[in-house]
Amino acid sequence: MRAILNFYDFEVFKHDWLVVIINPIERNVTVIVNDKAKLEQYYAAHKEEIWIGYNSRRYDQFILKAILCGFNPKEVNDWIIVENKPGWRFSNLFRKFPLINFDVMLKNDGGLKTLEAFMGNDIEETSVPFDIDRKLTRREIKETIKYCTHDVEQTVEVFLNRKEEFDAMMGLIKIFKRPLGDISKTKAQLVAAICGGMYKDFNDEFDFEITKVLKLSKYKRIADWYRNPVNYDYKKSQIEMIAGIPHTFAWGGIHGATGEITTNKKGKRIIKSKPFYGEGIFILADVGAYYPSMQLRFKWGYRNMGTPENFEHIHGENLRLKKIDKKARLPYKIADNSISGQLKDKHSAIRDPRDNNAICINGQLLLLDLIEKLEPHIIRLVQSNTDGILFQIEDTDEAFEKVDDIVYEWEQRTGMRMDFDVFTKVFQKDVNNYVVVREDGSCKSKGAYVKQLSPLDFDLPIVNKAMMDYMTKGIPVEQTINECDDLIMFQKVVKLTRKYNHVSHNGHKHINKCYRVFSSNRKSDGIIYKCKIGKNPEKFANTPEKCFINNGCIKDVKIPNYLDKEWYIELATKRLRQFGVN
Repeated sequence: MRAILNFYDFEVFKHDWLVVIINPIERNVTVIVNDKAKLEQYYAAHKEEIWIGYNSRRYDQFILKAILCGFNPKEVNDWIIVENKPGWRFSNLFRKFPLINFDVMLKNDGGLKTLEAFMGNDIEETSVPFDIDRKLTRREIKETIKYCTHDVEQTVEVFLNRKEEFDAMMGLIKIFKRPLGDISKTKAQLVAAICGGMYKDFNDEFDFEITKVLKLSKYKRIADWYRNPVNYDYKKSQIEMIAGIPHTFAWGGIHGATGEITTNKKGKRIIKSKPFYGEGIFILADVGAYYPSMQLRFKWGYRNMGTPENFEHIHGENLRLKKIDKKARLPYKIADNSISGQLKDKHSAIRDPRDNNAICINGQLLLLDLIEKLEPHIIRLVQSNTDGILFQIEDTDEAFEKVDDIVYEWEQRTGMRMDFDVFTKVFQKDVNNYVVVREDGSCKSKGAYVKQLSPLDFDLPIVNKAMMDYMTKGIPVEQTINECDDLIMFQKVVKLTRKYNHVSHNGHKHINKCYRVFSSNRKSDGIIYKCKIGKNPEKFANTPEKCFINNGCIKDVKIPNYLDKEWYIELATKRLRQFGVN
């Protein structure tokens, strides 16, 4: 299936509009300014091709359709941006102009400018205000075209960094012989369609099953709590000490890590996490595709699936290809991971809250079942989290074989499959922030401070690297930081949200939304503030007391002599203490 791609972006003003369209394969750049007839011609010639934008699912495709319908695009712009209404509700006439649209924006993105900043690219913004109350001048049109073209080029770069998302969607379309237009759907929508989503509300949300394969004795009270109708409230949870560490059992999953149970000022029981560092033999036992595996084993989530055999094929191939062909596995993995999460999504065609509860509750109870069986035979439990547990054992063959036997019995009884990974060091801040290190220095990590960075997620990278170098190689943070002279490694990216109207730095007012900040040792540099009219300015989180801004392209740029490396050393050292490093 060969796809022709058109990357596009619209800019809309009260009296003007323009669009820039780039075909990177043919190296064509099309610019259309206030010319409906030219836009109609381009659309007619390319409507069977794929159009790609950033936030185009919510915005740009409806501006295109508005112009083709003869509407004022500014009215649709304000409908979407100012009134925060979905574009498709503006007019039924939009359906006359179908568009095969793929959006490179992901749910938790901070915006295109933020991604551009992470990549080290120029993030200077246009000086032409979008609320200008007159026709744009030639100079303003030229400047707007320049910045719009830049944004389309950046959209292409984001697409290339996320091409596996597109490839996975195209893979699913090809595998299940779906129409090309399905590339316009979200991953969840596409997977729901593949599974034959036919949503019906059964009104039995809390009538969920607790499977008979569960065998609890010491911790049976945890399961009994879920059977009590007085607890049918998603705000309620249990806090219990399990195998020596505090756990939270709620309606979404199990979470346990080193810490203590205490009470807050209101007398409510809470967990106070404590960092943990340990050396020895640690086993991270993860259930392979846990929630989808439970769906298949117990046939949960099938009630709103017209073609559950497609789900079974997806799940089977996801597991089969895991260690054979990662590229071929990708569409199945993405699809498999998205299915159970949709069961409580009010917008999903496969929604089934009862079976979502069955999966979440049984998932944590079955892990608790395993912990109960392992507890007498391990040194300590370090953490429990949704689909796996981390625990320490004696460094003997007998200890490993005993644990292996217990897990094997659990697998045979439940139908789940465990993956074992052995580590020799653990650095843990809490259940969602940890680094586990193998004997050869390779590692697995989770959490904002220690995650594996990418070109589209590159915030304070030198601090991340310094922490990981110390935990995996024993390299002092001072050495990692002092030996680095690439400016991009020291960037902190901040963005102004809609709650604030400008930024203040060194006595100057700035109206851009995105800034790339660096620690400074110059006396003339100060704090970067986000400001509201009539309110006291607020310091951006995790920014230095003295900083400078560089919003230009910083690829291959070396650090200036006024960059303050001590601030980064102190921050890395502080964060390491949170992971148990003294």
